[in-house]
Amino acid sequence: MSVFVLQNGGEVGARRIDYSRELNQEQLEVVLNGDGPCLVLAGAGSGKTRTVTYRVAYLLEQGVDPQSIMLLTFTNKAAREMMQRVESLLGQTSRGVWGGTFHSTANRILRSGGVTSDYGRNFTILDQEDSQSLIKAVMKELKIDPKARRFPTAAVLQNVVSYARNTLQTVGSALELKHENFLPLLSDIEAVAEIYARRKREANVMDFDDLLANWLGMLEHPDIGPAISSRFKYVLVDEYQDTNAIQAAIIRKLGSVHGNVLVVGDDAQSIYAFRGADVKNILNFPNEWPKAKIFKLLTNYRSAPEILELANESLQHNTKQFQKDLRAVRGSGVKPNMVAVASASQEARYVAEQILSLRAQGTALGNMAVLFRSSAHSQALEFELMKRDVPYEYRGGMKFFERAHIKDALSHLRVIHNVHDEVAWLRILNLQTGIGGVTATTLVNRIRTMESIEQALDRAGQELPSRATQGFQSLAEMERDMLAQAPAPAFMLRTFLQSPYRDYLEREYPDWRDRFEDLEQLVVFAENYHDLSSFLSDIALYDEVAAKREEADASGESERIILSTIHQAKGLEWDTVFIIHLADSFFPNKRAMGEEGGIEEERRLFYVAVTRAKQRLFLCYPVTAGYDALMFNQPSLFIEELSPRLMERIEVRDKMQESATAFHKTRTADEWNWDEGYDEPAIEIDGHGNRNQGTAGKTVWKTSTNNDKQKPSSFLRDVDEL
Repeated sequence: MSVFVLQNGGEVGARRIDYSRELNQEQLEVVLNGDGPCLVLAGAGSGKTRTVTYRVAYLLEQGVDPQSIMLLTFTNKAAREMMQRVESLLGQTSRGVWGGTFHSTANRILRSGGVTSDYGRNFTILDQEDSQSLIKAVMKELKIDPKARRFPTAAVLQNVVSYARNTLQTVGSALELKHENFLPLLSDIEAVAEIYARRKREANVMDFDDLLANWLGMLEHPDIGPAISSRFKYVLVDEYQDTNAIQAAIIRKLGSVHGNVLVVGDDAQSIYAFRGADVKNILNFPNEWPKAKIFKLLTNYRSAPEILELANESLQHNTKQFQKDLRAVRGSGVKPNMVAVASASQEARYVAEQILSLRAQGTALGNMAVLFRSSAHSQALEFELMKRDVPYEYRGGMKFFERAHIKDALSHLRVIHNVHDEVAWLRILNLQTGIGGVTATTLVNRIRTMESIEQALDRAGQELPSRATQGFQSLAEMERDMLAQAPAPAFMLRTFLQSPYRDYLEREYPDWRDRFEDLEQLVVFAENYHDLSSFLSDIALYDEVAAKREEADASGESERIILSTIHQAKGLEWDTVFIIHLADSFFPNKRAMGEEGGIEEERRLFYVAVTRAKQRLFLCYPVTAGYDALMFNQPSLFIEELSPRLMERIEVRDKMQESATAFHKTRTADEWNWDEGYDEPAIEIDGHGNRNQGTAGKTVWKTSTNNDKQKPSSFLRDVDEL
């Protein structure tokens, strides 16, 4: 018989932690001296989670009641990870610590301590879909139909109301910031918000925003508030730079009795202003807590010193920040590469070939990531990876051609290409005012009998109810405008972007600007095609390959590279990181530049992207953009403000560019063209990333079209004119 002996980890003192051995000096200072108000500025890769975990363990070893410790995080995963680490250090001694997200902790507090007189303890919680359903019911009560008038949908209204509550603003202020075009409808929107709040109270239900608002309400109560604050002797907050106004107010109230508030974060990684996070919360902490101690964790365990030197210098250009320079533990590596490429297409090919080369040299696909400012910037690379059969995982939303608005646009092209495409017709008909499911089916049945798109647009909409007739006529007018631009898919899509669909996006989606940018990138992609058939065929093949890839992924057969927006990449790390589309027209984001503090947040976003890399970093930008005209891009401001010595500049050439006969020169711009087989302009980039330098001489550019109705606005220029 064998014997298994259970280890007793539940007694205080069963294992004493040697903190000086487990922690570096910066971390140790926080753990041993973290009483009172404390601000811990934890740089990227500096062991923030480890420090917080050991601080909780230290408090428990000192005999602090676990029930008097509250650890607040932004994800349940982070809370579980920290509490599991504490338990691995001390065993069951850690049981009882209040660890969780702001919302889960609010729920627990409200149910254990009673809530305001408007709610009972047995309240239920609405998820996002439930909240939108209730808002739709309120809109129906007020006889508001978004399809019948230019009014925001329930999803947009929920986003505006939620933003207002989390930032402690009025609905009007939030609307002005997020959807200025809807300000004339403010009185109706405020009425919806008021009735929505009343109906939640009557039904004894709360949405996520109510959890925080009612928790703050309890803390502000003259009797209940001090009792809650007294109960929690130590309050620790992770990722404090991501807190919004209501969360910061909760922390101030929680610490009002004992004053032991330790907040951990990095102002240099505050990148969620669009969600309501306010970097001022962490910047103003020393002013709000005059006796606050400030600790800095600057030892970076993640990145090579060459990467950190670039990151540190970039951040020097921000003015509203705590000064700190990260120090590397890793040994010296290679300089980050700055790569100027001719176009988004060439950028995609360069990144794909580098990925394959690095994999051949031993770097696993899972240890590489491609990061970008906007989801719209991934399209060319996604297509290139598919063509080369490189598996990838997309983070930050759906893959490009799977997004609803992309499918909407493509459906308009599909019915022009094939008038009997029932699925595409049903999709676009159901977007029209006055056309519901029954009417859409009736129209599709009529269209089945017709021989051409022209015939369908002229005859299918006859003898319909008046609102449906109006909706179909609007659709027919748009289709005729697009048809006039055939067969060039890019010109057809440009016409689509000028249609009322833009208004539909703003009514329907809180992130409508990002979706419109996706559509603009679809136009750029379409410029590679001269006919609609090949364009739609390639996209269909993309979908087929994607489906097969998902089957392989589901079976665990495929290792994948990561494609991610920078916002989604925060907190993660990879051996090799590519940051793409680092051109001044793409990153920094133009909209953010117009907002207060926008440029500094964009620079922090660049800093976050750079500090995801451990050993290799590639900074890539396309010299040209194709939408509307052949436009020359400058490198991102965040590249130009860096010292050249920090980067190795890479020259990218196509093999085709080596041929001196690639282009033929004639007298006028419209007569310039490239030999058959060239799918983009050639450009010479020297070792410093400059255009048209060195021995290449003149470089010729051409935007071509087979459509006589719309001439390209770009023209050829000599070297001196560039």
